[in-house]
Amino acid sequence: MRTRYLFPVLTIATALSLSGCVNNSEPAATGGANASSDVVDVKKNDAIAAALPEKIKNAGVLNVGMANNYPPNEFKDDNGAPAGWSVDLTNALGKVMGLKVNFDIGTFDNILPAVRAGKDDMGMSSFTDTVEREKQVDFVNYYSAGIQWAAPKGKTVDPKNACGLKVAVQATTYEDTHEVPAKSKACTDAGKPAITIFRYDAQDQATNALVVGQVDAMSADSPVTLYAISKTKDKLQTAGDAFEVAPYGIPVAKGSAFTPVLQKALQSLIDDGSYTKILAKWGVEAGGIKTAELNVAAKG
Repeated sequence: MRTRYLFPVLTIATALSLSGCVNNSEPAATGGANASSDVVDVKKNDAIAAALPEKIKNAGVLNVGMANNYPPNEFKDDNGAPAGWSVDLTNALGKVMGLKVNFDIGTFDNILPAVRAGKDDMGMSSFTDTVEREKQVDFVNYYSAGIQWAAPKGKTVDPKNACGLKVAVQATTYEDTHEVPAKSKACTDAGKPAITIFRYDAQDQATNALVVGQVDAMSADSPVTLYAISKTKDKLQTAGDAFEVAPYGIPVAKGSAFTPVLQKALQSLIDDGSYTKILAKWGVEAGGIKTAELNVAAKG
């Protein structure tokens, strides 16, 4: 997820006020596998596992901070278990390193503090790698995502000219704190009507608001928007192309000995094709990478 901050929610429309709700708790129609099934057969890499820090190696557990409310990246399945392509990727990383994965589910804003304090070994919650965040943690980069708007089917919406529109976002995402407010300010600076931002606690609620006509458009990370469109049964469409493409990163403690091991584990999944198979299962392979790099944001 693009950079989140904990901001007061100024405009809230609850899910209880919506009808015709969209169920985003299942894989996209383009993904043929069940949310909880293994899409790849991943084996332990003894050399990578041997390089783990002793604390993690002795525990045999990989503690992963996650906020599971951002389908299709990470969310709860019908049984309440973690699901999504980043969950599948994390489980595959655990297998490569010979570790049992423990998902520490909580709020997004608590993940980085938990990683920094050593409570979690890593986070996995669609973090956008930014220079600001790199001051707190290191990132193993694993995906490239842009911002993608959606509009009702048959309605033309231009994200570059959205003055006066109602736009839904998930609260505290980059779209909420930066992207849409910046567009709205540009409108008012030009003497045009502001964009009314509707903030929702969960992405499902933002999507539902668009489906039932409470808003004119929504903005989210590209894989999230494309997935939401696939779940609305032809009620929504993309509005313009994806823009502001940026890397997702797995946060780990600054200078941790675990970082290069995690980087090698991810690269091994990329090299053997397992990584691409996981992305393809969820229809998000367009943002796949070929090299597991560190702290891409700082490299410009």
